Amino acid sequence: MSARLQGEKYLWQVPEMQHASVLELASAYNLSVPIAQTLITRGFTDRAHLDAYLFSSFERDVGHAAQMKDADKAVERILLAIERGENILIAGDYDVDGVTSSSLMLVCLLPLGANINFFLPNRARDGYGLSVKTVERAARNGYTLIVTVDNGITAFEPALKARELGVDLIITDHHRQHHALPEAYAVVNPNRLDCEYPFKYLAGVGVIFKVMWLLYERKGLEMPAKAYELLLLGTVADVVPLVGENRFWVRHGLQYINRFESPSFQVLKQNGKVTKAKLSSTDIGFSIAPQINALGRLEDARQGVKFLIGSDLDEIKEVGNVLLALNDARREIERAIFAEIKAEIDAGNIDLNTERVIFAAGKGWPAGVIGLVASRLLSSYGRPAILFHLTNDGLAKGSCRSIPEFNMFNALQASHDLLKQFGGHSLAAGLSLPAENLPALKQRLEQMIAEQVSDDDLRLKLALDAHATLPELTKKFMQDLEYLEPFGNENRQPVFFVKDLVLVQKPQLLKDVHVKCQVFADGVIKPIMFFNRPELFEKFMNQGEQPFDVATYVVENHWNGRVNVELNGIDVARLAGSS
Repeated sequence: MSARLQGEKYLWQVPEMQHASVLELASAYNLSVPIAQTLITRGFTDRAHLDAYLFSSFERDVGHAAQMKDADKAVERILLAIERGENILIAGDYDVDGVTSSSLMLVCLLPLGANINFFLPNRARDGYGLSVKTVERAARNGYTLIVTVDNGITAFEPALKARELGVDLIITDHHRQHHALPEAYAVVNPNRLDCEYPFKYLAGVGVIFKVMWLLYERKGLEMPAKAYELLLLGTVADVVPLVGENRFWVRHGLQYINRFESPSFQVLKQNGKVTKAKLSSTDIGFSIAPQINALGRLEDARQGVKFLIGSDLDEIKEVGNVLLALNDARREIERAIFAEIKAEIDAGNIDLNTERVIFAAGKGWPAGVIGLVASRLLSSYGRPAILFHLTNDGLAKGSCRSIPEFNMFNALQASHDLLKQFGGHSLAAGLSLPAENLPALKQRLEQMIAEQVSDDDLRLKLALDAHATLPELTKKFMQDLEYLEPFGNENRQPVFFVKDLVLVQKPQLLKDVHVKCQVFADGVIKPIMFFNRPELFEKFMNQGEQPFDVATYVVENHWNGRVNVELNGIDVARLAGSS
């Protein structure tokens, strides 16, 4: 059961405090009460379920790679190619998942003496995925085996061309299968309909990791340590669900990088201004991975592979500087596009009273950035967002982000007659279509959303996990919170409900967008920061001594060698003068 409370931005769903159950769990596992309540709110009630969540296990969480359809066949063909000295080409993708997948395959096969090279498409020039042109060029250059990573499940024509030219094609991918499979030598994808591998949520880097794991097992060798770092980066960056096997490998990868940092990882940490001794998945997702992604979004993603697996420190630092500059440029472009669309919404040109999907297109919007802007629009307005880059040859290349109540992949599948290409998942997808078909696609999606989604589903909602008081937010609380990590998709960072706070001094407005307050309750004073919520400043200025409630993350602030437990506010309720 949960109660509803209207905050300044979100409708809060506040869990009911089940005192007896919470105290029993807290005692049994020696956990802070708010952490115990979080577990119960999320449905972890029986001991077996709790143990499986709190304590990852290789034996329980990790399926054997041979269970994956065609994995054995793929491994045998790669080993044969190495034995014969054949030329092998990795066909990757330009995002972090594709770059880390390509890098992982290289670091695994180069030590085995493979004649191997890689190709990453340029987003603007080559488009997404394996193309017929790439297959033809590979054949001309003497490659007899192509292995795709993080793409290929829709490469129907390239697969036929490879067969015609006598090139064996192995597809490794994680995106959903369409109506059929490409006619390739092997198709390794846990999401192919006839694959019995028990875990379906691996990133592309996770799939090629399983293939390489099986190959190394066949040879009786240990996997290269670098593979775990690459698996961590790609898995977190691709925002796949951090449950089950992904949860195990991300935990394993974090333990590895917190003991051994590669030169490239040290540069990424420095660029991201990450000073913590112990990194979390949140640090990877927000500070580390976007730098690599910037290469594929704006420049040549090949530099990302050389950066990740290279040994030349000067070259790594040089590419690191490029990554930092590109990521800063990406942020500015993202902000500008978001501001442009927000202005259209504020002016009523995109009418959210009548339109259930945010649908917009621009010729100057880089294709590599619009997915990030769509994510921001989704989190800001609580409804699906689809943005398009308009090309000079009359195409619209789009990126979609959706809410759990509306399966975007299924919607695009139902609209395939309007599209040239599409792929992805229920919550995120990519597509291309003739620009002249945009109005018809918009109309069809609006109709489907109206049939499948209620008005309440389109409200901005915030699910809170537990009640907490300021005295409970101690170092012990933070240690217990680590049991719930890594945080990410389907294992989000917990949000706590803290009641009856009062201000102890006037709020501060930082950089014109962030609001910082000092709050007091139950004999404790703590700082709270509301990032990107400038509208709260005047309201706090008028609050006086009246109490208010917050929905907040609880975080550690590492500064000048000191560690303090602080609040990152998400929303506030019961402000003076608010309706």
